Amino acid sequence: MSKTYAIGIDYGTESGRAVLVDLADGMEVADHVTEYPHGVIDERLPGSGVRLEHDWALQHPGDYLEVLRRSVPEVIRRSGVQPEEVIGIGIDFTACTMLPVDASGAPLCFDPSLQANPHSWVKLWKHHAAQAEASRINEVAAARGEAFLPRYGGKISSEWMLAKAWQILNEAPDLYERTDLFLEAADWVVYQLTGRIARNSCTAGYKANWHKREGYPDSAFFKALDPRLEPLAATKLRGGIFPLGTRAGTLTEAMAAQTGLRPGTAVAVGNVDAHAAVPGVGVVTPGKLVMAMGTSICHMLLGTEEKHIEGMCGVVEDGIIPGYLGYEAGQSAVGDIFAWYVEQGVPAYVRDAAAQEGTGIHEWLERRAAAYRPGETGLLALDWWNGNRSVLVDTDLTGLIVGYTLQTKPEEVYRALLEATAFGTRKIIEAFQDGGVPVEQLYACGGLPQRNRLLMQIYADVTNREIKIADSKQTPALGAAMFGAVAAGSAAGGYDSIVDAAQRMARVREETFKPIPAHVAVYDQLYAEYNRLHDYFGRGASDVMKRLKALREAALH
Repeated sequence: MSKTYAIGIDYGTESGRAVLVDLADGMEVADHVTEYPHGVIDERLPGSGVRLEHDWALQHPGDYLEVLRRSVPEVIRRSGVQPEEVIGIGIDFTACTMLPVDASGAPLCFDPSLQANPHSWVKLWKHHAAQAEASRINEVAAARGEAFLPRYGGKISSEWMLAKAWQILNEAPDLYERTDLFLEAADWVVYQLTGRIARNSCTAGYKANWHKREGYPDSAFFKALDPRLEPLAATKLRGGIFPLGTRAGTLTEAMAAQTGLRPGTAVAVGNVDAHAAVPGVGVVTPGKLVMAMGTSICHMLLGTEEKHIEGMCGVVEDGIIPGYLGYEAGQSAVGDIFAWYVEQGVPAYVRDAAAQEGTGIHEWLERRAAAYRPGETGLLALDWWNGNRSVLVDTDLTGLIVGYTLQTKPEEVYRALLEATAFGTRKIIEAFQDGGVPVEQLYACGGLPQRNRLLMQIYADVTNREIKIADSKQTPALGAAMFGAVAAGSAAGGYDSIVDAAQRMARVREETFKPIPAHVAVYDQLYAEYNRLHDYFGRGASDVMKRLKALREAALH
């Protein structure tokens, strides 16, 4: 039997990467990363130089096409695999990352007359400037007793589709009228590959409040928000919504020429990056929580019943693995916090010392932080540098560190930040457990588990659970490739279900991280203090974080 392969394309926050995968065993034959030429646009718009306000985060859709043009041909070149041996393509994407397009499917920011309008660009997942709209959605939905609200932990995030679309209507009504469709970036890239718009059920379910049986919230709800929004679902969110693994279409002649692949290659509907990672680590049954750890963390879990969990990002039927309820929760910043500290917080002597030792600053800090016992730093932090996603769902919360002294060292602060994110994860696990969705095992994937052993040991100690680590360094891309193989089907050399694909292609490392009982005992005490701070600052006893943010906004204007 001839070899067959699939390509998974993983669109992250700063870059996109393509991975060529052997469908027989999931081995990654070649990979290539393309940094986005425009990166994250959060200060000024390209070309016009228009300054963006605080909490904006945009991207250039042309960067996504650059990934296809650079990375896909490069993995073919590096591997020596023939284009006809590649039978499927799957993509995953950060979400909600959305853009307005015109009737031809072109992003509005491609129109020179609209490029100075920030609302014409892609709104990245971490665009938080629609918080006012999100808060109003939550107020109206709660007052009306909307059935969809409890499926999202009782709060809709400013990161999601409805809030972002309403922000455009409120701040750029003319541009809203010129918008034919609001699309997830994942669905727009699939459209570029196939010439067919096919919305995927994962992003529609988790990020646009769509339900497999009930559809979007009804027009009466949209009208209650704003009479101008009444036809939103039927107009700008219209179009078929398809389950994961569905063949969206096949590669067009034009895109085949740009990517070096064969025209007619099967292309799967899009997926969310973290959700694609779940089958990538072989998780296809309930009780196993998958942590996709990078700039943020997404926590995914399968269940057999619909439960309403505080602060969850959503529960969607068939949202991750067909046949199960897929639960999602998350932390808005994890790796981003560590990166902030390294870039903005460490003194010059740390940089100099790391350079003299020929090591990176993260590695220098990790090695020294590992010498401390739990509790030894005297520090405790809240992990809200980019707001709180779960369980509080509040982007106006900010970071906090307690316990500084004149003797505090940089590595102690670093360790406290690592611990804070672990406490945030434990909070999410306990919310699932308390809500009747069991968490029996932990799996971790993404860049952080591969690089930071101290972090993973802290997570094992704080959660008091063994953690299994993905063998792949590109788990979302591996999962996307699996869905590409399902879109191709077994007759073409792929698979007929994601469960079949996962059984053959998923891999985890033999080494695991096990909790150390002495550490667990101390972290239980620290976690109790974390909970006190969490509730005091996060549940309304003190709104000082929000007042400080309001003063900053006033000063900036």
